[in-house]
Amino acid sequence: MRLYLIRHAVTAETGKRLSSADPAIPLSPEGEAMAKQLADQMSSLDLAAVYSSPTTRCRQTVAPLASGRGLRVRTVKDFEEADYGTWLGRPLRSAYKLKAWGRLMASPARFRFPEGETLREVQARSVAAVERLADKHKAETIAVGSHADVIRVILANYLGSPLDLIHRINVSPASVSVVDLHEAGHVAVPVINQTFSAGRWQ
Repeated sequence: MRLYLIRHAVTAETGKRLSSADPAIPLSPEGEAMAKQLADQMSSLDLAAVYSSPTTRCRQTVAPLASGRGLRVRTVKDFEEADYGTWLGRPLRSAYKLKAWGRLMASPARFRFPEGETLREVQARSVAAVERLADKHKAETIAVGSHADVIRVILANYLGSPLDLIHRINVSPASVSVVDLHEAGHVAVPVINQTFSAGRWQ
């Protein structure tokens, strides 16, 4: 299976607040344009299925990919963003000032968001979902719309990288990363954080 991991395009909250699994945040007009550009750039791909986190912003990002092929977007809860607990909705500027934020940056594998998840738990559920899809789509190509931290922990798993190093993996809005999962057990990660801007892939 070839898996295209797509981070949602920008919203009015992107880069400003910890939005987590808030289902109601839509793409901004800029984000809608990014999603259309992405679908146009990926129009030649033969996709067997399109999956998404249940959040509106993820579904809107991959919807043009699906509709252009007569597919429907299938939602998978395990691709939701990390549960940030009591940090949900917190402005990033204030989060950066917390001592706990320093611990998150230094040792993300051991950090639990207050009353929320650990990134290890996020990795366990999201990788399990990928493996289920790999069993279902053995020799096919699929796309999954998800969130930055979810994509980071999935990539870390298949790269064999420790979770404490996940912040070295950049996942931009509307970016594409690719994971190849072969039936014989071979795994490859040929693309990380490819973005489309100013009419060309970056």
